[in-house]
Amino acid sequence: MSAIFEQLFAKYPDLQPCRDAVWQAYEAVEASFRRGGKMLLAGNGGSAADCEHVVGELMKGFMLKRTLPPAERDKMLIHGEEGAYIADRLQGALPAISLVSQSGLSTAFINDVAADMAVAQQVYGYGRPEDTLVVFSTSGNSANVVRAVQVAKSLGMTTIGLTGRTGGRLKELCDIAVCVPYDGTPDIQERHLPIYHTLCMMLEEAFFA
Repeated sequence: MSAIFEQLFAKYPDLQPCRDAVWQAYEAVEASFRRGGKMLLAGNGGSAADCEHVVGELMKGFMLKRTLPPAERDKMLIHGEEGAYIADRLQGALPAISLVSQSGLSTAFINDVAADMAVAQQVYGYGRPEDTLVVFSTSGNSANVVRAVQVAKSLGMTTIGLTGRTGGRLKELCDIAVCVPYDGTPDIQERHLPIYHTLCMMLEEAFFA
């Protein structure tokens, strides 16, 4: 087991019931990225902010410096001195998309079709079998998130849900459900953050150390 993984439970012993699910989530996402897949994320309210937070940790350096490999750097040098500038400032990235950030598409779909299908439509458009869908819902019952998971499973994607004690519908629908042992929304969201920070650090270590 990764030292980063162990640190999560040393710092937050109340998350021990989630231990196996967090490890399974890591293995699933790592395998997806190894296959050339990407991560799609969805949630509502504070959980929507969590989606954007995860993207920020995966798409650029988090705890490690992610210098471009020589072969990737050389591709930029076709632009001469400007190419060197670009290559020095690009960082290794793990592809992740926050579906809650597509405001134009989302509001059009909510207005024209159905609010509970706005995220599902994006999963249908972006999703491929090698991808993962990661969703956040403190109740596990958010309708738009449930619909997104249903579409992802139909497409053969791996689905991961971060939720609360009972898990709601996500517990039965998701391939992996991380159900933190709390019932109140603030308590649940406060435990989601160290879990996804740990996952991001482990992934960064796996791909860029």
